[in-house]
Amino acid sequence: MRRRARLATALGVIGAGALAVSSCTASDVLTPRVDVGTQTASVGAQPRGLARLASPSAMMSVGYPRLQRPFAEPGAQMPASETDCRRQLRRLGVTFRDLAPINDGGACRIDWPVQVSGLPGSIDMKPAATLSCDMALAFATWTRKELTPSARWRYLSGVKTIHQGSSYSCRNIRRSGGVASEHSKGNALDVMRIELRNGRDIDVRKPGWFAFRERGLLNNVRAGGCQYFTTVLGPGYDADHADHFHFDIKNRRNGYVACR
Repeated sequence: MRRRARLATALGVIGAGALAVSSCTASDVLTPRVDVGTQTASVGAQPRGLARLASPSAMMSVGYPRLQRPFAEPGAQMPASETDCRRQLRRLGVTFRDLAPINDGGACRIDWPVQVSGLPGSIDMKPAATLSCDMALAFATWTRKELTPSARWRYLSGVKTIHQGSSYSCRNIRRSGGVASEHSKGNALDVMRIELRNGRDIDVRKPGWFAFRERGLLNNVRAGGCQYFTTVLGPGYDADHADHFHFDIKNRRNGYVACR
């Protein structure tokens, strides 16, 4: 009798287990019946402090660092005026490359800068100058139409290298009370000396009384520049410009040009 009772009990347990298994579907196993994040605070709570490093999202951010937001918006299209300016530079034979936008705060910025290393006629620019495209175009045009012909006429030689002392530079005009220099916008360039292909090296500082050819060339540089720039300042103007020529394309009212 006892054996029969034990056997009946065992069969009952097995039957109950089979019934439980048959009532359990795949969806019950794979889908929890608890609304995660709503009914279970322990699951839905966000980790704090150092515990965040253990979360899957934090681990992903550690393995794949976030990229810093670039200065220019992704996919920003170059304005038509800038595209046309670069087309003209190439037509003149200027060697240049595009740079990333410059923004040093305040007026110190160039949205679409270029770095010029070569000018028309295979003339080197040393060091390479960072400029706005408009300034690069004005300087390249002046070099081709004014400087090179003047050098050939005065010295029977082409220009080999233009040595510049300052292109883009974040600064104010000295003794101006805080007025931004055109250098801070990439709209200015200072020329220190001009090296010719015959080996002659012309320092643009005010020449001596008997340096007739050099004086004539520098006078042409100053006068011819006034047709392409809105500012031409050179040796003899003031102490700040005693050793270089300053060219810029400052936008003034009524088209005023400062050629001194």
